[in-house]
Amino acid sequence: MKAVLQRVLGASVTVDGAVIGKVGNGPGDAEGKGLVVLLGVEEGDLDKDSVFLAQKTADLRIFSDNDGKMNLSISDVGGSVLVISQFTLIADWRKGRRPGFSRAAAPKEGERLYEHYVQQLRASGLHVETGSFGAHMEVALVNDGPVTLLLESRLAVESPV
Repeated sequence: MKAVLQRVLGASVTVDGAVIGKVGNGPGDAEGKGLVVLLGVEEGDLDKDSVFLAQKTADLRIFSDNDGKMNLSISDVGGSVLVISQFTLIADWRKGRRPGFSRAAAPKEGERLYEHYVQQLRASGLHVETGSFGAHMEVALVNDGPVTLLLESRLAVESPV
């Protein structure tokens, strides 16, 4: 399972012309503190992968404290999370010019683990909004920093530091 975390001032996701999820007051909200998470589920991922990534998402200290140091988590700052399913994160691009997606989880299992990740974030007390699994979505965001991190559960779950 892979997750791209982006610290944002605001973000929204639109499907068929309607905003279905947002953090902050939308792009440009200077008071907003949030995360956009693009989540890709790979064949063979398990519940423990979504639990691990959700815990890491909630606890990573990537927001600035009063001294301007990244010492606060999304939980600490009372921010919101917008989670977007994105199977293209699992693409195999090493051969040829068109990426392959055979390593992505089957849609039913991908959606189950995506929902499990979202449930874990909510259980940690975070306000979580979502996109629509499998839909064509338009995501708008204002990256703050920019701060963008790539998390991979298999690397961490198999060999914790």
